[in-house]
Amino acid sequence: MSGRPKGGTRMTVLVAGGGLIGLAVAWRAAQRGLDVTVVDEAPGSGASRAAAGMLAPLTEAAYGEEALRALSRESLARYPAFLAELGGTVDLRTAGTLEVGFDADDMAALDRLHAYYLESDLPVERLTGSQARRREPALSPRVRGALHAPSDHSVEPRSLHAALLTAAGAAGVHIVRSRIAALAVDGGRATGLRLADGTALTADTVVLALGAWSGTLPGAPPLPVRPVKGQILRLRGDTLLDGTVRALVRGQHVYLVPYGTDGGLVVGATSEELGFDPTVTAGAVHTLLRDAIEVVPDVAELELVETLARWRPGTPDNAPLLGPSALPGLVLATGHHRNGVLLTPATADAIAELLVEGALPPFAAPFAPDGRMG
Repeated sequence: MSGRPKGGTRMTVLVAGGGLIGLAVAWRAAQRGLDVTVVDEAPGSGASRAAAGMLAPLTEAAYGEEALRALSRESLARYPAFLAELGGTVDLRTAGTLEVGFDADDMAALDRLHAYYLESDLPVERLTGSQARRREPALSPRVRGALHAPSDHSVEPRSLHAALLTAAGAAGVHIVRSRIAALAVDGGRATGLRLADGTALTADTVVLALGAWSGTLPGAPPLPVRPVKGQILRLRGDTLLDGTVRALVRGQHVYLVPYGTDGGLVVGATSEELGFDPTVTAGAVHTLLRDAIEVVPDVAELELVETLARWRPGTPDNAPLLGPSALPGLVLATGHHRNGVLLTPATADAIAELLVEGALPPFAAPFAPDGRMG
């Protein structure tokens, strides 16, 4: 697989999916001289629509996910240049992340996390409750301590998607706003996409970036990608926080992520194995608001402006599938689970490198689909 010109022609690429991953891959591939078309009935209406936009390689990765954390840190390091080149008005916040606790059990958990981060040479600072409130005065007086991760930032995903859509178009990417019916396969090779209206699109390579729907595309090989439902809230009012705050309340994780200039705040998120259930439930809204108010009491005074449910593309090991599939002509860029926004720059650069040079760069090689499809 190579995008080098052959006989004066450019390699043609179809990207199935117009979310952050699909658009970023298309943009980077077009910049490198490929003829790229993105197909999506409603670009930006999937997981990125409900994402909080945390760029958190430290506080998002779990124990034992060192390879994923390394990829996440690689992607975060690429973000400043990525956004500078992208242009537009993308809301990036660099105030860091606080992970707060309320009781003795929380303090013990924070101590364990602190020790683990230090052993892993990850930048983090242990704070008392009063030190945490000096950083974020709106925190509850009940907060007894916190970890401060200065390198964990956030970006507003909707403004990022809008900027990518503009940049992709400027780079020559074609956007086809149609529903995909199936992957076209001929002679044991992916040859394009069939659309719901009967249109057939052909290409040298198809990149599958359909997020949670990646495992449902007719004609594609079976993929271990499943939908993981997440419900989020968007609120607006007085600006309460400078950076992201995460907490464990009654055994439930909650995060509060500020965005915009008008006091915007995302509160999330549930994690539910319910297939493609689109329901926003009263119970989830109640729990998220209750827990957010316990962390930052003044949340109670904000306007609730949006409730939303979308689906993260989960995989068995919580890591993305990046690279050639078992079907020749089909490349995977999916399975990013909770880290789609964070991993957008690294994924785009890795897949563009694969398309042009024929191999993944070393930082992405551990996430190749080979051996991970069971």
